[in-house]
Amino acid sequence: MHMELRACNIEDLDDLRELSIRTYSETFGAMNTEANMKEYLDRVFNRDVLSEELMNGDSKFFFLYIDNKLAGYLKLNEYMAQTDINDSESIELERIYVKKEFQGSGCGSFLIEKAIDLALESRKKYIWLGVWENNAKALGFYKRNGFYQFGQHSFVMGDDEQTDYVLRKDLLFQ
Repeated sequence: MHMELRACNIEDLDDLRELSIRTYSETFGAMNTEANMKEYLDRVFNRDVLSEELMNGDSKFFFLYIDNKLAGYLKLNEYMAQTDINDSESIELERIYVKKEFQGSGCGSFLIEKAIDLALESRKKYIWLGVWENNAKALGFYKRNGFYQFGQHSFVMGDDEQTDYVLRKDLLFQ
């Protein structure tokens, strides 16, 4: 199985939008109401919002291909593009999503490694992310990859205010 990461650009907008909606729905659809999912997907993954994010120099999207098939994506934020901490010595891993059919094949580990490599190249001291407190699978994955909880924040999903744990992994660079 060959895995490859490719940086996204504005020409990828429609594919990114479709992939975002699909992977987010596969991951969280069964755990949230249909109305809350619709509100969130319409608000966060609409063309205008994604276009603005793609054009922001402090946000970077990367498509994951497995054997030339689009399998998932990664979104990293620096500086003021970060959703919370806004620490210039950190990079935020805002999104890491893999299509259901590719889960369990090492994609998540590959994406984490690439995110860490990119953070190290930028000489960041740590990488951080928010993960829903009820997403046991993701929490276990991040802990296995050296992340630890150092805070929490609210995450609004329609009319449901949820809690995200804020996790961090400290980086060592030469």
